[in-house]
Amino acid sequence: MRRIRRNDEVIVIAGKDKGRIGKVIRVMDDRVVVENTNIAKRHTRANPVSGQAGGIVEKEMPLHISNVALLNPVTGKADKVGFKFLEDGKKVRYFKSNGEVLEA
Repeated sequence: MRRIRRNDEVIVIAGKDKGRIGKVIRVMDDRVVVENTNIAKRHTRANPVSGQAGGIVEKEMPLHISNVALLNPVTGKADKVGFKFLEDGKKVRYFKSNGEVLEA
């Protein structure tokens, strides 16, 4: 079980986009792609066979997972995440600051 998953609301805590909030689009081994952060411009050549136009394409590049933190909706700040087991034996994530469970 991962601390940060797809569709989580995160805040960037280091780098050029520090302070920016976004939703996790994709999680790789030790990297995450967050919407509208770490934008890079890529020059692409046109490919008429596949109908792809050429030009400059902007896309989100991955960030290291240590540079993002889960956003606590109650406090509006970055928060650490822990794991605990509920009474029924289900393993869940929770915020360490206030003990609130992320998913039930």
